[in-house]
Amino acid sequence: MTSDPPAPRRPRAVDAAGPDAGFDDLLKVLGEQLGQTSDGSDARKRRKLKNVTFEYEADQSAVHDMAGDAGYSLASNWFTQLLAQLAVANSITKSQLCVFLYVAGGQERGTGTTQYTQQEITDGLNKLAADKGGKRITRSTVNRAVRALIGYKWVEQLGNGRIQLNVRLWFNGNSNAQHAVLEQIAVNHDRDPDAFPYNIGPEAHQEAFDLDFSPTRYTGERRTG
Repeated sequence: MTSDPPAPRRPRAVDAAGPDAGFDDLLKVLGEQLGQTSDGSDARKRRKLKNVTFEYEADQSAVHDMAGDAGYSLASNWFTQLLAQLAVANSITKSQLCVFLYVAGGQERGTGTTQYTQQEITDGLNKLAADKGGKRITRSTVNRAVRALIGYKWVEQLGNGRIQLNVRLWFNGNSNAQHAVLEQIAVNHDRDPDAFPYNIGPEAHQEAFDLDFSPTRYTGERRTG
């Protein structure tokens, strides 16, 4: 013959006479649920805690709304401001700025690399200019810009048309992928703290513009700004 199951515990009234009475009562109930009575004896022989369940609310974060179908990258705020400062100070040429932005926008997600030859960069930068019959950038100018960007440690050539972007400046992917790329770069450079992608240039100096973006013919309009 089996014994009757224990009667369900009813809520206890809180004695308002003492400020800690209700708190002590809650501690006693919690202790009994966890297997320890208030007098120190083991209550688990009578009743065992079977399971504890936590429920988490679903992530309600929205998806980014970006123009175009090429996705988006994460950029260092320090570096984006530096780009503007360098351009105003003539410390980089317009061609260097354009080549870097074009390469950064074409990186493969999670790798920090692009598959561009210098001719492909040239053709890509000239796409709108060719449609409008405007002045175009030359391959030799792109070549000089790439060499300068390597010296600044903004990019690194890997061979066979592959370009490694400095992923501390601009990266398409999550933080885990970025750290994996940084680790591989460190291994490739024998963990030299002065090698790519650190010690970012250029030093403050004046650069002569090697590309003229002015109109090809006089339009009679005054340019301001």
